[in-house]
This record gives sequence, structure tokens and C-alpha cells, in this order.
Amino acid sequence: MTTLIDAALVADHNDKLAAQLQADYDALGGMLARRGQDIEVLTALAQRFAVAVPSWGVGTGGTRFARFPGRGEPRNVFEKIHDCAVINQLTRATPTVSPHFPWDKPTDANELRQKADDLGLAFDAVNSNTFQDQQGQEHTYKYGSLTAGSAATRAQAVAHNIDCIELGRALGSKALTVWVGDGANFPGQSNLRGALERYLDSMRAIYAALPDDWNVFIEHKLFEPAFYATTIADWGTSFACATALGPKAKCLVDLGHHAPNTNIEMIVARLAQFGKLGGFHFNDSKYGDDDLDSGSINPFQLFLVFNELADAAQRDGAGFNPAYMLDQSHNVTDPIESLMNSAVEVQRAYVQAALVDRARLAELQEANDVLLSAQALKTAFRTDVSPILAMARVRAGGAADPVACYRTSGYRDKVAASRPAKAGASSSGIV
Repeated sequence: MTTLIDAALVADHNDKLAAQLQADYDALGGMLARRGQDIEVLTALAQRFAVAVPSWGVGTGGTRFARFPGRGEPRNVFEKIHDCAVINQLTRATPTVSPHFPWDKPTDANELRQKADDLGLAFDAVNSNTFQDQQGQEHTYKYGSLTAGSAATRAQAVAHNIDCIELGRALGSKALTVWVGDGANFPGQSNLRGALERYLDSMRAIYAALPDDWNVFIEHKLFEPAFYATTIADWGTSFACATALGPKAKCLVDLGHHAPNTNIEMIVARLAQFGKLGGFHFNDSKYGDDDLDSGSINPFQLFLVFNELADAAQRDGAGFNPAYMLDQSHNVTDPIESLMNSAVEVQRAYVQAALVDRARLAELQEANDVLLSAQALKTAFRTDVSPILAMARVRAGGAADPVACYRTSGYRDKVAASRPAKAGASSSGIV
């Protein structure tokens, strides 16, 4: 496997922190042992955790108002893959990349797959894009794509999704994520029932093109770009559509696509219960679809989501295997640093959820002991599992402190020199 940051530099970084890490690890291990928990079991669990990196996330994001390009931004999908490989090299938690078409459409899919393999990466779910008009596109998506009143526009959108499936097959992917911005900005603009009927008709054609071992993930979002009525606005609509389509259709939960203060963990529990939880786009938010770094605003909510996932895994066994992916927009930070931090925070919540004594919690719930039931979760959440995460990285060849090691490497300065800024060539895909 080709590494982009000198392995000797990573080893030197780890050597300098080894004594401190071991002391912290031993102290945490002693505390956990008193609770009847084995730190080595938890470390092995952390090493098995994986979350996909979004290809577009390694470029600088923006808002509806402006975008401020960053230094050394990737200008094409191959440079994106390089940046994703750096993230995985240092965190050892992001072995897959989720590409977005046509932003990442390669001229030779086999070449891209080989490049990723050389860097120790594989491809996760592929994402279609019918929320933007592309150069040379015959029919506009201004008034809808899969729900458009124009049959020709719908056919174009369906064909694009099928093309994404074929590209995904060539890359080794096993899933297609479909998010559409279709909806209405004014009452009366669209027939609300008719729009959903057209969506289902379009999705049936896409579903029919899925290989036998593929899934399609339906992603909902409360609002934006539609501000009056979004066609796939909530988990109920997503669930109903996934149910209507068939067993290969699942629901994807983006943590930022809900109304403020929505009980997302309950949505997770419901979708898991009925076998329709396909996966996640992890991020964080304060007001809307902010796409902030995972765990940066509400880490307790992230923990509660993983608490439900741990419960579902215990109930449903090995067959329960939702897809995990980061989906963030990095406007003012180095995207590589933000994605590394976010991968660690999602992994943190995963390990913290494993600390919950589920047998004891069930007893407390059965006894209606509300306070101690809540404290059972808080005890796990308050436990600082940083030494477990760091040790898992070091043992796998990653960095004890990924951001510090990355900065020491000078990677950003190097790619800034080799990737001169070029107007319209960031390939980030986000305005």
C-alpha cells in the first residue's frame, strides 16, 4: 500500500507520545476493570470501526453567499483520493470513499479503482446528483428531477442514476444514495401527491436497475432548496417509499436534515426495528443543515444515536450492518483535519455506546428507575475513551494524534505547491 505521509515520521510521532499514551491507557483500563469491562476488548472494537469519507468533503465547502477556496485543494477525483488516503493513513478508521457523480465521474473507472486500491482504499455508496444542472444537460432540474412534470426530465434523471449504478459497479460499490432537492417554494406550485407519485415511478425504474447484491438509500431532508414543501422531507415519507419499492430500498439518515431538536435517535430505533435503516450521513448542526464537523455541537446526540445502534446490533445480530459515512462542508478549516477529527468523534460515540451495561439498563428500565436509567447512559457518555482510540490507531499503524502528525508532515504545504489554484477546478462540488 502506498503511503502519502512518511511512515518514519508517523512512527517518530508515536514514539514521542508512547509513554504518555500508555500511562493514560493503563489508568483507563484500571477504571474500566473496576466496572467489569475489558479495555482490550474495547480497543479491538475500535479497530473494527469504519466510516466512509465523502469525496467532496476534502474540498472547501461554502454557503449560498460565498465560497473561499483553500490552499492545495484537490482539482480532480484522483487528487481527492490522495487526500482521503491521508485521512485513513493517520486515523485508520476511513478505509472507504463515497464518490459523487458527475463531480467524480472518471474517464476510466478501472484506473480510478486501481489507484484507490494502491492507496489502500475502496469505494462505498455512490451518490447521484440531480439537484444541479450540468454542462451540456438537455433538460433543466430547476423545477424538479425525479418528480418533474416533464417526462423527458424525469427520464434524464433516471438515466443519470442508472449511469451512477454502472459506474459504482465498476468501482466495486454496492449501494446508490439518492437525494433530490425536488419540492415547491410556494403553495400551489406543485401537486403534493402527484409529485410523490412521480418520484415513486422514477425510483421504480432506478430500483429495477439495481444488481441483486445492491441497495438504494433514500435520503430525506426537511427543507432547502425547497422552502415550502420538500417531496422527501421526513423519515416517514422515506420509509413509505422504501417500503413501496422493495427490500433493496432502505432509508438514509443525515443528522442535519431534521427540524431543530428532533429526536433523531428515536428515528434510528424505528427504522432499525422495521428493517429499513440503510445508513447515515454524519455531521452536526445548530440551526439547519449546517454540515458542521461531527460531534462539534451536540456530541451527546451522536452518542444516543450509537446507543440505539448498539441496541439494534444486540437484537438483530450480524445481519444489522448500516452504512456509515461523513457528510460535511468545511468552510473555515482544513478539510483533511476536520474529516480526521470527525472520524474520531464518530468512532468515540461508537465505543462509548459499547460501555453501556445493557443488562443493568434493562433491569433499571423494568423497575421504572428513571434517574438511574438516565445515569447509566451518562456514565458511558462521560467516560473519556481517547486512550482507547489512540491505542487502536497506533496498533494499526496510524497516528496517536492525527491532526498533530498531519501538521508536522507539512502535507498541506506540499500539495499547495503542487496544486496551483485554478478557477472552477476545485472539484469540491459545493458552491
